[in-house]
Amino acid sequence: MAKEVFITRTSSYFPNNPVGNEEMENYLGLIGGKPSRVRSIILRQNGIKYRYYALDKKQNITHTNAQMAALAIKKMLSSEELSMIQVLSCGTASPDQFLPSHASMVHGEAFDHPLEIFSFSGVCMTSIASLKTAYMSILSDNSQNAICSTSELISPILFSRQFEEEYNAKAKIEKNPLIAFEKDFLRFMLSDGAACCLLENKPHNDINLRIDWIETISYANNKPTCMYMGGDLDEQGVLIGWKHFNEEQRAKKSIWCVKQNVKILNEHAIRLFVDAIEYAFQKHDINPNSINYVIPHISSMFFYHKLDEEIQRRNISLDESRWFTNLTSVGNVGSVSIFAALDELVRTKSLVDGEKILLLVPESGRFSYGVVLLTVKKDH
Repeated sequence: MAKEVFITRTSSYFPNNPVGNEEMENYLGLIGGKPSRVRSIILRQNGIKYRYYALDKKQNITHTNAQMAALAIKKMLSSEELSMIQVLSCGTASPDQFLPSHASMVHGEAFDHPLEIFSFSGVCMTSIASLKTAYMSILSDNSQNAICSTSELISPILFSRQFEEEYNAKAKIEKNPLIAFEKDFLRFMLSDGAACCLLENKPHNDINLRIDWIETISYANNKPTCMYMGGDLDEQGVLIGWKHFNEEQRAKKSIWCVKQNVKILNEHAIRLFVDAIEYAFQKHDINPNSINYVIPHISSMFFYHKLDEEIQRRNISLDESRWFTNLTSVGNVGSVSIFAALDELVRTKSLVDGEKILLLVPESGRFSYGVVLLTVKKDH
């Protein structure tokens, strides 16, 4: 009998209270003491109504990234169950520090016993890298169980004070200084939180999600950097890391802020996303009509509809009526988003034995994608 791996539990955690659109700058602050000129346009396009910040209005951090991950894990499992976990696989785009690894910090927050850990850096695809590592650990008989954990603490990177040096430098030479759109628009999209999954080598609960396959693909061999932090693009579009800048340059260029090249994003993101979907379907000989639920992680409802249009244009039978997202109510939580949506789907839908769930994850860092197929299995 072929070895099988199941997601037997899911969990998500969001800090504090949901923050509405009109409250955002009360937490993040005003750049140059003025409301953003593009905020209303960005929010209208991304469709996000609420998001979560691990902050108070005085810009004090209320939860670390590792603490949120631990809270999601402890929400999922009892102390006795936690003591049985063998592998912890963690993904994040916003660790609390460079060193030690993020997984080490989550281990220290959530567990009282030694275990094997894996830590992934990157952007949204850290979620699928973390999932695949946990999956392969069980598939290879390295372990009987594993936790896939994702968490993001991005809001402190969006503080207005992170942009003040750049703004002040521009104010000296410009009458109406503006922070570049590729920096400003992300301030009104990103959210904090955590989500996780328990993987086991056999069904364990009433609802279990068998992992049929996980496909990941990177196009960085011939595509440019699009989303980045801790560096800046030169005139040729080559990413130059923070080590090449002195302290003054890092401040004036807002090196520590997250940025995204909107032109490159629009040119490549959706087309390559659907290329990856087609690749996975062809490799596994999947009939799209057999899929009951599609969970696409999309940064904005603008791209949600663009993805639907491209899928229809290529005559792939994944109509939007089967799609599920909680983007508008929790915001774009990076690596967390796909599992937070899966957790909500499992909690709110009456899943039927044999139904198939498709997970779709893009990463615009340098364009990589994940496609995962799950099958619902009832533990009779």
